Amino acid sequence: MEANEINAARAAWLISPAEIGIKILRDTTVFWDETGKIVHIECEANQTLAENRVGQALRSRSINLVDLGNAILCPGLVNAHCHAAMSLFRGAADDLPLMDWLQKRIWPMEGALVDAQFVELGTQLAAAEMLLGGTTTCADMYFYPQDAARAFLAMGMRAQLAMPVIEFPTRYASDADRYLALALEARDALKGEALLSFALGPHAPYTVSDSTFQRVVAYAAELALPIHTHLQETAQEVDESLSKFGERPTKRMERLGVLSPDFVGAHGVHLNAEDIARLAKNAGNIVHCPSSNLKLASGIAPITALAKAGANVAIGTDGAASNNRLDMFEEMRLAALLAKVQANDASAFPAEAAFRAATINGAHALGLSKLIGSLEIGKQADMIAISCDAIGMNPMFDPVSHLVYVASRADVIHTWVAGKACVMDGGLARDAQQRLADARLQMAEFSDRVSTIRRA
Repeated sequence: MEANEINAARAAWLISPAEIGIKILRDTTVFWDETGKIVHIECEANQTLAENRVGQALRSRSINLVDLGNAILCPGLVNAHCHAAMSLFRGAADDLPLMDWLQKRIWPMEGALVDAQFVELGTQLAAAEMLLGGTTTCADMYFYPQDAARAFLAMGMRAQLAMPVIEFPTRYASDADRYLALALEARDALKGEALLSFALGPHAPYTVSDSTFQRVVAYAAELALPIHTHLQETAQEVDESLSKFGERPTKRMERLGVLSPDFVGAHGVHLNAEDIARLAKNAGNIVHCPSSNLKLASGIAPITALAKAGANVAIGTDGAASNNRLDMFEEMRLAALLAKVQANDASAFPAEAAFRAATINGAHALGLSKLIGSLEIGKQADMIAISCDAIGMNPMFDPVSHLVYVASRADVIHTWVAGKACVMDGGLARDAQQRLADARLQMAEFSDRVSTIRRA
């Protein structure tokens, strides 16, 4: 794209979170410049004179217009908790409760297989799956973050790297000191990449000591980084914390200074009223991962109570080893449906709340809401187009309801990140297709190695 060119996309519908509620516009065109910044949004039926003049000025420049026809244009979905490289473990540890899943399958496989090559390959595959399904940003917590970053950048996807910190040794690092050193090295090496942001990722209260959490808090404050950790995913974690520390994990996190507006807690399944009040008081964020929590029989997070208390609720897929899909449309739908059953109230967590959780709330949790999460002038053109032509999408009385309860990742036809087309007409962009073809050649080798370990 040349410096004087403007890109634009026109669709039958534009749907975006607004400060309050959801903005729904008909027959709308979004314009963005060579930096990927949205410079104008034009709704044919509702234009002011000033907006009309801006549109006329833009049309004096060369415009690359994509006419999406009968489609919905909306912000790209934000997967606020994922372990992308674990796509190579998809289906290798099914039908097990969390601790058996971790201790008997995942940790042994990771110890034998996970290295820089594994992470780059697995992350490429995951990024392709997410982009094709309308996810434009991923919060990724896994080993070898620099290699994960290389894969995200190669695929053109936005990512926040929650750089791991844990007490026990892995192939990646020997102890907490080394994990922290590698985290800081990765952040320093990659901080100039526009599509990347960073967080510190202490694995969980049950795998990280008080002293290490205190060091994480100090580094996070110094570098203005979020802290992203697993929180109260199972009842067992809570019981063990009460036995070992005499307090629930959320109270311990507050005591250690971990809770803040920059705190991201993944799962939050076993939160009681006291935990929820602590999170809300500290303006914390919880990432709901409904499919993973169901598959591991961990439970259902109390997202309606969290939202009512004032905590920010986002949505994530978790990794493909526990989900087994990286499908944010499925997670949106499940989040809304499960909340209704849990509350015994069909109005609990409506479609609008689920859509916000998958877009602007996710951006807020990652500290990126000034950049992405809604379609607004000045923000980045991280956008997706969903076709409304499928039989199951018609008739459509409420487009927000259809986005959450009807649409699937198969309906995504275009995906842009920072204004660059990553998916066009339902397929990956040409350079990403080639990278994916190369990755598939390596995938067979890792699949064979995973199978060997599973049989052992």
